[in-house]
Amino acid sequence: MTYHGSTVSVQIPEPIFRRLKRIADATYRPIEDVLATTVSVALPPSPDLPSEIEADLTAMTMFSDEALNAAVESSLAPSQRRRLNQLSHAGGQRLLSAAESAELTHLVDLYDRAVLRRARALAILAHRGFVVADRDISLGSHGDEN
Repeated sequence: MTYHGSTVSVQIPEPIFRRLKRIADATYRPIEDVLATTVSVALPPSPDLPSEIEADLTAMTMFSDEALNAAVESSLAPSQRRRLNQLSHAGGQRLLSAAESAELTHLVDLYDRAVLRRARALAILAHRGFVVADRDISLGSHGDEN
């Protein structure tokens, strides 16, 4: 992917430049693309996200590789997945109560946040040179547990 945009001249310390060059060589990409991707990963994800989620995703750039791998593996607890499945199924069969609707909304929000965290962790790991294409990134189906 080639980025088109503004040109900026920046002095980069030699050790960082060598790291960028190694990544560029290993991925057969121009060093400019690697640098643009690096900056993109380091920036806050999106101003459209709630500030709490944006801060959480931004902080992930400082995570160790082990912490990022843990974030990739994290998901809803089995009991939360079961309850999400139950409420989703019930919502297809009948009108949910206000409490059930609120619980469903909360569980969907947790699920969405887990998806964002996993995607962000995978993006950072990929940028650091880890192979992530073969990773099992399923979060659990909404229909396989009751």
